[in-house]
Amino acid sequence: MPPRLRIRPRAVCLRCTRCTTPFPRPAVATYASAATASATAPPVPRYPPTQPPSHKPPEVRKTQLHRQYQSLLRSSPLLLIFQHNNIKAVELMAIRRELAVALRKVDAERLKNEQETLSEEVKLQIIQTNIFASALRVVEFFNPEPESLGGAQTAQSSTAAEDERFTHGLSRYAHQVASNRKLKLELEPILSGPLAVVAFPSVAPQYLKAVLSVLSPSKGDFPAPTRRANPDYYEPSVQQGLQKLMLLGARVEGKVFDVAGTKWVGGIDGGIDGLRAQLVHMLQSVGGSLTGALEGASKSLYFTVEGRRMDMEEKEKGPDEKKE
Repeated sequence: MPPRLRIRPRAVCLRCTRCTTPFPRPAVATYASAATASATAPPVPRYPPTQPPSHKPPEVRKTQLHRQYQSLLRSSPLLLIFQHNNIKAVELMAIRRELAVALRKVDAERLKNEQETLSEEVKLQIIQTNIFASALRVVEFFNPEPESLGGAQTAQSSTAAEDERFTHGLSRYAHQVASNRKLKLELEPILSGPLAVVAFPSVAPQYLKAVLSVLSPSKGDFPAPTRRANPDYYEPSVQQGLQKLMLLGARVEGKVFDVAGTKWVGGIDGGIDGLRAQLVHMLQSVGGSLTGALEGASKSLYFTVEGRRMDMEEKEKGPDEKKE
């Protein structure tokens, strides 16, 4: 038998069965038109502008903690560092409650003076020490130069994750700069073991004094609240949790302070305004003493010259004029 030839039926219009008009065929693009279209079309972005490439997968919890700690360090000019030893969740919750009570009292005093309140932004949180140390190295040592291109343009044109134009804190370039072990952190000796931090949105000695009075009380400038004023502070859960907290130091405006320096900052009377008043008084006293010293030198010179002039006038008159 001869081979059967399968003939594909011609496409017809779907509007009626009698119409035999075929569907129009799409125009075939030539090589010249395709080349022109590819030359004029913008490049396909490899990375979206809102999510530049990171050294590690961005969905991993460690990466998110790294980003969170970087933001915390950049937005908190005052940071207290504590070491905690096997503190329980119930004890930590009770300590946070007493800390909030003490901070609200400072808010009430500042509202009387029409000052800004910060109690809602002062937080005590447990941190992952190794990730926090890595984030601190990025914040301290990674200072990228200003880019010639914007972030969106960089994401549109770059195709390599190693591109140095990606200057965010999680980029591979930031990881390479922060991994240089020759660069030493001032906080490195205390960044070991289980740690907790108290972050302040600004350097406010009044709030720092309230926090130290609750978390690290001492006789003198930072006394603990009395049992009559705050009986909840002496609950077993609070006292047992405070025994497991130990103040190690502070980071103030990028500088490291030990325990004594931290308490000095918290003991400034009147906060920043009081420190400014002390500075103005000191400058005025220095100016007054300098003015007095200059006036004393000029007065002594004047009396010396006057005494010499009178002595010379007496010598010129002679003995006869003196007798008369």
